[in-house]
This record gives sequence, structure tokens and C-alpha cells, in this order.
Amino acid sequence: MLEKTDYGGLAASYAAHRRAHPGVLSRLIAVLDPKSCVLEIGCGTGNYLTAIRENVRCECVGVDPSPEMLARLRERAAPVRAIDGRAERLLLEDQTFDLAYSVDVIHHVGDREAAFREALRVLRRGGRVCTVTDSEWMLRHRQPQSMYFPETVDVELARYPAIEVLRAEMECAGFRSMREDVAEHAYEITDAEAYRAKVFSSLLYISDEAFRRGLGRLEDDLRRGPVPGVARYLLLWGEKPD
Repeated sequence: MLEKTDYGGLAASYAAHRRAHPGVLSRLIAVLDPKSCVLEIGCGTGNYLTAIRENVRCECVGVDPSPEMLARLRERAAPVRAIDGRAERLLLEDQTFDLAYSVDVIHHVGDREAAFREALRVLRRGGRVCTVTDSEWMLRHRQPQSMYFPETVDVELARYPAIEVLRAEMECAGFRSMREDVAEHAYEITDAEAYRAKVFSSLLYISDEAFRRGLGRLEDDLRRGPVPGVARYLLLWGEKPD
């Protein structure tokens, strides 16, 4: 079993290098209006939450178990609430939110069934949940990570739950009207700093030799010009029954 990732130690590099995925952000914003109340579960340094607040001007709350990540969020001085907590036990009132979402977090949750029950509890009737994650195909075809660091594929397959499993767990918690959506964003990499800093946590679990080999190949290619990348996510939506 993999050791639990120390996200407190990654807070500075996450703040420096991680950004909101434009396609995911646009899909979250599309279901909101200024009267909405939004909860991000595992908000980290707040890339999505602060962007939602800036674009929609609705009430935004973020929960994360890492004090260091929350400190980075608070440094942004955005008008959002940052709360220390875990997905499995949200210290929030019943039927408060119109949308509860997580981005690339669900594979870190120890008790997903409890987390989905909590999400259902804090949502208003007719409220939506969105679990943003990766399918098996996406994990195998991450570009460029899986190309330069193929050893990370097995790492990720071992910790990401299958989409059909997540769907069944969400339905078991009480969510209905389930649907899937895919967000894709093409971009260019011009330097390898994010990889050197290992802001993609699977890089922490491959050998030093494999990391150096992959980083060397990436840096060699970057000397010849930008390296193309494609960021893909699968969004698994559900609704709380009226």
C-alpha cells in the first residue's frame, strides 16, 4: 500500500504550479448563479474556489485537512470560507449547499461511502454533487506525464477508484440522475519546474532512477521547443432528490 501523501509539504509548490483546469471550471460555473452556495471538498490552495467566487460572486466554502494548504488559500485574501475538515465528516449544517464538488481528491478519501453520505447531507434538495477524477484510460494516456514517467501509471491505477465503482457508491449514498462529462484542455509545457518539484504526487512513488530518467528526457525535449500536453478529467455528476 502506498504511504499517505504529505500535502502539507507540497503546499508551496502547489500554490506555485497548480492551476484550475479551464474545462472543469467552466462546467462548474455553468450550474451556478450569484444566489448559489458552493462547497469544495479538498479545496487545497483554492484555485477552483477562488475562481468560482471571482466569476459568479456566490457564497463559497472550502474544506481541507491540510492546515498548510488552507494557509495558502487564506493568503489569497479571497472572500471565501476556509475550514479545516475532512470529506468523511463535514462540520457543516444540513441542506446548506447547491453544489458540492471535489477535483482530483476522491482517490485520497479513506471512506468514500461516508464522504458521499456527508455530501448528500449538506446539499439542499435538488442540489448537485460533482466528483472530478480520472478514468483508467485517462490515467494510462496522461500527456505528457505517462509518456515521460510511465512508472506512474501503475501507481495511479492502484489508488484511483474505477468510475463504475464511484458511480455505484454515489448512487448507494442516495444520489440520482447520474451522468458523466469529460473536460479536455490542450496546452504547452515550456519548462520542467513543476515536474522537478514533484507537484504531481505520483512522482513521489516511483524510484529515483525512474524519476531522473523521465525528467532528463523531458528536459532534453524542452531544449528543442515546447512539449504538448493534454489535461483530461471525467466529471461524475449526481443530484439529491427533491
